[in-house]
Amino acid sequence: MTRPAGAVLHQIAQALGPAIAPGSPREALRAGVGALVGLGVSGLFLLSPSADLRLGLSMIAPFGATSVLVFAVPNSPLAQPWSAVVGNCVAAAVGVLACMAALDPALCVALAVAVTIAAMILLRAVHPPAGAVAMTAALNPDAIRALGFHFVLAPVLAGTLALVGFAMIYARLTGRRYPFRQFDEPGPHGTADHPAMERLGLSRDELTEILQRYRQSLNLGVEDLARLIGAAELQAATHRTGPLTAADVMSRDLVTVGPQTRLVRVADIFRKHGFTSLPVVENGDQFLGVIFQLHLIRRARDDAFRHDRRFSVAMSDLLYSRRGMPTRAREIMQTDPPHVAPDTPIGALLPMLASGECDAVPVLDGPRIVGIVTQTDLISALARQSLRQDLPAH
Repeated sequence: MTRPAGAVLHQIAQALGPAIAPGSPREALRAGVGALVGLGVSGLFLLSPSADLRLGLSMIAPFGATSVLVFAVPNSPLAQPWSAVVGNCVAAAVGVLACMAALDPALCVALAVAVTIAAMILLRAVHPPAGAVAMTAALNPDAIRALGFHFVLAPVLAGTLALVGFAMIYARLTGRRYPFRQFDEPGPHGTADHPAMERLGLSRDELTEILQRYRQSLNLGVEDLARLIGAAELQAATHRTGPLTAADVMSRDLVTVGPQTRLVRVADIFRKHGFTSLPVVENGDQFLGVIFQLHLIRRARDDAFRHDRRFSVAMSDLLYSRRGMPTRAREIMQTDPPHVAPDTPIGALLPMLASGECDAVPVLDGPRIVGIVTQTDLISALARQSLRQDLPAH
């Protein structure tokens, strides 16, 4: 059956259109600023007054491509430090050798790039900008022969190390992760257990085999695959949680505090009620934020670490407002926690409460807080629903 011309054109347009999911303006700004500062830092080393600029190879164009990877897609295997540093340096060495062979220019370029690709695959150091490093060398044979293997050390090694080093610092400062997570690194609680969402029952070898089977080893790391599978399983579970909403399971009789409540009072409420979170409100029910018990513990722990003293002393100083520590609820509350509306299906709460990032999700009706869903509320609701499904029909 012949397909309509419109359908064929639509499919072609889709195939030629963007394949990357929409990016947020915030992430675009984060990556752009990172590249700006990273290349600026590299330039301080490579374009210093003491640098020999006669050969014009102190800053090379492939560093721009390396910046795209390490700042815009830091989770890619192609952007990791091993790939960037080894890939670029191998390419530089191959380019130098190709220039020394005094080959025909076209053959020199093709051979340098081809050998670089093969070498990177064998060394598990595939880094696309490295192809441009090899080509840059091959297109400048006179300059490269004058520099010799010094070209590998500067600008290539020095510039790549500067970019990678700054990318590590910048990722930590901006809430990203670079280098990417390792499958066997300690979990968020400092134990060998993976986060709850990533406990798949699949080993590292099995996940690696999946990536190799679908030829995705260059696009995704094993740890990221585990995180994506876990998130997909959890999202699929939200489709099977039935018609219950946040309003059906939330706690309505809330204990709240005001923004001026002293932290010692907050601690007393945590102790008295056994809560792990407290909404902060004003004018009765106008939501301002949430204090999680973990906030108090972390603040005291960080102060103890900074001043090399006991945790119990740091906690006492925090609660009783000594040593310039915060004194009021508003100074320690989280103002932008995950929150939902009353008619939100409970399935949407699963990713929020299963990740371990928060113990409770406020339920807001406009600016007003009308309830809160805790992990206990959600587990109880799911348990009741599962029990009803298992009961035999009469």
